[in-house]
Amino acid sequence: MFRPAILGTRWGTAGIGLVLAAAGNRDNDLVTAAWSFVIVGYCLYRTLRPLTFREDVGGLLAILVDVGIHVITVNATGYWQSPFVFSLITAIIIAGFARGFAFAFRIAVVSVLAVGIPDNVSGNNEVRIGAQWACEFVLVALVAGYARRISGEADLQQSLALDRMGRLADANALLFSLHRLAQTLPASLDLDEALDATVGRLRDLFDFTAAAVLIYDDTDRSWLVARREGTRLPAKITADELPSGLARALDERTLVHERNLLSSGGPGLAPRMYSGLYAVLLARGAVIGLISLEHTEANHFTERDGELLTGFAEPAALAIDNARWFGRLRTIGAEEERTRIARDLHDRIGQSLAYLAFELDRIVKSNDRGDLVGGSLEQLRTDIRNVIGEVRDTLYDLRTDVSEEQDIVAVLDLYLDRVRDRSGLEIVLRSKAAGRLPLVQERELFRIIQEALANVEKHARAALVTITWTCDGRAALLEIADDGTGFPIDRASRLDAYGIVGMRERAASIGATLEVESAAGGGTRVRCLLGLAPPRPALLGLRRALH
Repeated sequence: MFRPAILGTRWGTAGIGLVLAAAGNRDNDLVTAAWSFVIVGYCLYRTLRPLTFREDVGGLLAILVDVGIHVITVNATGYWQSPFVFSLITAIIIAGFARGFAFAFRIAVVSVLAVGIPDNVSGNNEVRIGAQWACEFVLVALVAGYARRISGEADLQQSLALDRMGRLADANALLFSLHRLAQTLPASLDLDEALDATVGRLRDLFDFTAAAVLIYDDTDRSWLVARREGTRLPAKITADELPSGLARALDERTLVHERNLLSSGGPGLAPRMYSGLYAVLLARGAVIGLISLEHTEANHFTERDGELLTGFAEPAALAIDNARWFGRLRTIGAEEERTRIARDLHDRIGQSLAYLAFELDRIVKSNDRGDLVGGSLEQLRTDIRNVIGEVRDTLYDLRTDVSEEQDIVAVLDLYLDRVRDRSGLEIVLRSKAAGRLPLVQERELFRIIQEALANVEKHARAALVTITWTCDGRAALLEIADDGTGFPIDRASRLDAYGIVGMRERAASIGATLEVESAAGGGTRVRCLLGLAPPRPALLGLRRALH
């Protein structure tokens, strides 16, 4: 923007020099005329090829060459008496426009010294005139530097205004997209519908090769692959198995944009992917899930894609979290409870009734052959009495529950007495309670204890069971440990046989974490943590406080 001002100054000072040269009466008119052609030629050259302001050595040298040409011309035509002394102003103005007052001041000092020293050496001793020109050059440098500053601020304001307008336009487009998204997100509280709608909107908004929605499982701290497209994934992924992009998004709780997975982020969630967008699903201040979008092309996703996914994640997380909590409430409802009762009856009574049916068939066949069946009938009567006792115990266990009048410790004391009588187990209860949990949570925790003790009775062949309970009214730790035979925890296909599915369902219904530790010959430990999960040292501290 300074180019017209520089050209005007250059030709103006050159014109003044030519007028003064023509009006002067000198002995060296031929020399002055020759340098006049030099000045005019240089002005023409710089008109066709103006100086450019570059912050490098080349730009600095171009300005110094400009100063040098005019200094030589002035010194060759009379020093401070030269008609072309005004041309030095052009170089100072260029320096001020290019790099500010400080640089222009240095150029002015160099110009004064480059003319003044040879002038004094030649014996002219025109110090007063040199001082006048020095003052004028400094003033020119000051004006040029100030003009550059004002121009820079104006350019900055214009740039900021344009940038703000651009951001407002992008925000307007993004808000429009999010408005459409909010209208299409599911109002249903069914988790499958919420997940299907989320994937459908991802498909509409983004161009991806593979996508996945992972949901956090509170009970074992793994990630469920709730939905996937374009790739095959296991049903569950542990935290250690998350690719680096998703792990970073989880740690930083922000969007991660991997432009080239081969050079920066490592492999993606799906194989043979080159770029990815990874976002967290946040609800209630916690990460409930992750979104992974990947493509086979590097640098495929744009910054706008990242902004859109960030805006998409919040309403999607709310829809999914609402559906999850509604599902948990339904789990506590009558329909789910009937399923659990059926499981309890099957585990405790079903096998005994099946045995009685087989035994009765055997006795009937023996009687048809004429065999004596009196002893078998006596044994069958004993077995039936045992089954009746089991039915009574089961019905009592189902009726036994935590209430407003009796907390979990009081109910446990009565319940454990019955378990000791029928099983012969040594059961130690260690409790430290400074308050009560909501009734629904205490009831589910009591049912977890019941299922864990049922496992010990049926499978563990244990002699000692230790139950640890601590509660401060907001968080609680429950632990049931036995010294029995244990079982290989990695045999996932057998988990149903030990009632772990039922315990996990109950823990999930109240937002608790359930851990099961067991090994063949090493006993079993069931640990349930409700509330904000403390770090492992704090958890150990809670356990030590009870010993």
